[in-house]
Amino acid sequence: MMNKLERQSTLFLFCMMVVLLVNCKPGNEPLNKPNIILILIDDLGYGDLGCYGNITIRTPNIDLLADEGMRFTDFHSNGPMCTPTRSALLTGMYQNRLGNKFEGPLSGKTQYDEGMPLEVVTMAEMLKSAGYATGMFGKWHLGYKEPFLPFNQGFDEFRGLAAGDGDHHSHIDRWGREDWWHNNTPAMENGYSVDLITDHSKSFIENHKNEPFFLYMAHLAIHFPWQGPEDPAHREKGISYENDKWGIIPDRDNVHPHVKAMVEAVDKSVGEIVNTLKKLKLDDNTLVIFTSDNGGYIHYNHQFKNISSNGPLRGQKAEVYEGGHRVPFIAWWPGKIRPGMKNSETTMTMDLYQTFAELAGAQLSNHQILDGMDISSLLFDNEKLPDRTLYWKMDDEIAVRQGPWKLVKIGDQPNELYNLDQDLGESKGLAKEQVEITKDLWNEYLKWKEEVQESAAKFEEISY
Repeated sequence: MMNKLERQSTLFLFCMMVVLLVNCKPGNEPLNKPNIILILIDDLGYGDLGCYGNITIRTPNIDLLADEGMRFTDFHSNGPMCTPTRSALLTGMYQNRLGNKFEGPLSGKTQYDEGMPLEVVTMAEMLKSAGYATGMFGKWHLGYKEPFLPFNQGFDEFRGLAAGDGDHHSHIDRWGREDWWHNNTPAMENGYSVDLITDHSKSFIENHKNEPFFLYMAHLAIHFPWQGPEDPAHREKGISYENDKWGIIPDRDNVHPHVKAMVEAVDKSVGEIVNTLKKLKLDDNTLVIFTSDNGGYIHYNHQFKNISSNGPLRGQKAEVYEGGHRVPFIAWWPGKIRPGMKNSETTMTMDLYQTFAELAGAQLSNHQILDGMDISSLLFDNEKLPDRTLYWKMDDEIAVRQGPWKLVKIGDQPNELYNLDQDLGESKGLAKEQVEITKDLWNEYLKWKEEVQESAAKFEEISY
């Protein structure tokens, strides 16, 4: 039998082994907090990239990201427009919990004094509490002025625009205001939006290369005004562009050349970011996520045509059919995510909050409402996710997803039901054939609606 000293030595060795196992990853390398880069493109359609089937737009850098990482085929933005998805992204919960105003784009005319409640714990605040440097460069669209700007919502540094759209060259918003900020101060800069966002992001990486960082690159591209790097500036200070917001488009039946130039500018940006990571030897400890805030416009009120591509999907931006919210999503982390992976699990923008929290080792409050889920096991081990029901609501447009089944309700029109496994283009309605499934999904929606409305009532009591 072992004496007391031997038992103590054995217990010590056992404890040390446990500590090593907990704090090591495959390859016996120490587990460090990974850097996180989130690249969010504006209005990028499901079919706008080469790796998603586009044959006219050249996206070699994004395609390489997909080849070396994981490409999702059933990822969804939380809303079919800008503000809804961005609020869900940064809070980890359905945007509907914040009130009806977050179901659509926050207006710079009628909601100029409003913004995302400061009481919510943003993704940046959560990561900052876990020891991360936090930077955001690009489009905010969750508040137009103090106190609702990113610098007050957990970001150590912010450069970009507060509004939902701005001239990519002159940085004038739809209402003729100068809209380019440094933290809480207007600070106009010369340059194309993609280039400015990229340059500031590269500097942020360089400045924080010796500590964990969270970089949120929210490109304004490919949102209108549709302007490539070589297209002229359109907007001037002091002039309203509410009725002329699209830019200088010589051929309204063919907007695609302008959009093509914008996508390719974003692709160049992705290449520069990846090269910066490799140059600084940060690539093996950095997770890069690339996605879009909603689907693309195919047309705009039938006045502008041939804009973007949503591939085989029905619908477009501002609609709850698949083309409005099924978007590209690529996850890249050399050595952690196996290259060339394609994933068909149903996931949403709000899932990123808990995923990043898990990777950062952040402590989440027991009182915090979170509707997403941690998908890190999916990214690294390709594990299936638990079954769940997902919801989209923007004004009177509603969608409910459960497995392959999708319920769509538009205004006072009859319920529509589709089996997406058999009918990705949502062309064959099955509501009359599958009465019980249609009824069950509608009842699930009614329960969800009641729950989120209770949350919204609490937030709407706050004076914005």
